[in-house]
Formats: sequence, C-alpha cells, structure tokens
Amino acid sequence: MTAAGASAGSDPDWPALAYDDWADTAATLHMWTQIVGKVRMVMTPPVNHWWHVPLYVSARGLTTSPIPLGGRTLEIIFDFLDHRLRLTCSDGREESFALAPMSVAEFYRRVMAILAQLGAHPHIWTTPCEVEDPIPFETDETHRAYDAAAAQRFWRVLVQADRAMKAFRARYLGKASPVHFFWGSFDLAETRFSGRRAPAHPGSPLAPASVSVEAYSHEVSSCGFWPGAPGVAAMFYAYAYPEPAGFRDAAVRPSDAHWDATFGEFVLTYEAMRAAPDPEAALMDFLQSTYEAAADLAQWPRKELERS
Repeated sequence: MTAAGASAGSDPDWPALAYDDWADTAATLHMWTQIVGKVRMVMTPPVNHWWHVPLYVSARGLTTSPIPLGGRTLEIIFDFLDHRLRLTCSDGREESFALAPMSVAEFYRRVMAILAQLGAHPHIWTTPCEVEDPIPFETDETHRAYDAAAAQRFWRVLVQADRAMKAFRARYLGKASPVHFFWGSFDLAETRFSGRRAPAHPGSPLAPASVSVEAYSHEVSSCGFWPGAPGVAAMFYAYAYPEPAGFRDAAVRPSDAHWDATFGEFVLTYEAMRAAPDPEAALMDFLQSTYEAAADLAQWPRKELERS
C-alpha cells in the first residue's frame, strides 16, 4: 500500500506505461497471447461465461493454468522474468524458447511444433479475435517486435492490478468471476453478478453476438485494466450490463474518474491513478464507487451479496 503524500507517479509498484512507448511490442504480444489462449480454449472443457478462455497473472508472467492432456496436464507460461515461453507437463517434460523479436508466424510455428512433441495436436482458428484487419497467425510477418523491458513493465502493472482487483473481489459474496486476462480484448477483468438473467446482448463490431450472449447471460457489474491502444492511454474501466437508467450520470470517485461516451463505461486513466497521493486507494475508490452506482441503480440485493 502506498503511503499517503507520496509524490505523483513515484510509487515503484506502479511503473509508467504509456502505450505509444511500447506499441509495437504490445501489438506483437497481443497476437502471441491469442495463440496460447486459443490453445487453452480448445483443449479445456467449456466453462460458463467463457471462463475457460483467459490467461492468469502469475509470479513470473502470464499462465494458462493446467490444461487437460490425456492423463497429464499441460501448462503454458509467458515468463517475463527470464523472457521465455515455457510449456510444462505434469510428467516432468518441459520445453521452452526465448521470447525475443520474431514474427507472429514464427511464434505460431514454434508453439505448434513443441505441442506436437509433447503429444498435443490442438486445431485452433488462426484468425485473431477482436482486432481490426486481422492477419492469420501463420502468415503474420508484420508483428515481430519484442522489447523485453517493456513487456516486463506491462506484466508488473498487471501484477499490481491483479492484486488490487482480487482484494476488491474478496468483498463480494455473490457469484463473481476470477480476475483473469482476456487475450481477445487484451485486458485484465473481474465481473460481479446480481444473480438475475439479462436480456440477450446484441454483440459488438469485433465480437459475434453468440460470444456476447454467453458472456453477458446474467446481469453484471464489471471492471478491469486495459493497457490502451494507439493514441489511447492505459486505463481502468467499469461498466454495467444491462446499463441501469442514470448510470452514466452517477457520481463516482475519485474526481479524475469520468464517463467515456466512446467506450460506454467509466474510466480512470492509469496515469491519473498513478498521480494520486495514494494510487491504490484511488483505484479501490474507483472500483467500489462504480460498482455501488451499478448495484444501487439496478436495485441489487446488496446486503445478501456483500461482506460487511
């Protein structure tokens, strides 16, 4: 926890993360995580709301968690400390290769070759998800940047966001998702459920309605961290589905938080959070106040769903 009164942006736990400073690496890493994430998706039994799809923040990077592989389990880890992709089996077999500048096509070939050596032969859809103008993995020679320091800095931000969001999740007794990293949208997310069914979600321009209908089958209040995009700053976000009347006009905290009409959600930029006297307190205030706005306006039975 940051001590109150620390100078703006001085907390080493929350390093600077301007998207434009690592845009090429971010774009490449997005595609790499999609390849690994799709392997997990096709090899893992389906779970409600697509919870069998994401990756998870670990003590060394991002992990698939154990994946069934016959009588064994397989785990794939992006190790951002040693900068290696590790594929480990429960029978003790392990293969790895260095995370370094290489095309998405080369990364895809290496992953699939190692999986075959380990006895896994997943058939994945090789077109990237939730991106404009997608290039199939096996032909993508465009994305090939890897700045190790930038990738590690991104992971260190995820470590702190994951820790804070887990503390926020612990306040809730109702159904709640894990804190997980969705490789399609390239963000860390956590979702609370009221327990009530929701109207069918209409989908979005970058995701088919069938995906959204399952993800939002029940009423939610969701929050997360997104590292940004070209010209868009990294941010924490919060939204509700279905959006209750008056939600976008609700008073939320801290004062730097605001409703973003483009994204259709509340936003607290990462830099505004870092500049707060106590960054973590500012983040928790944002998560709590946006949830309260959603839950109160939608008349959730909060006494039954929250820890006192």
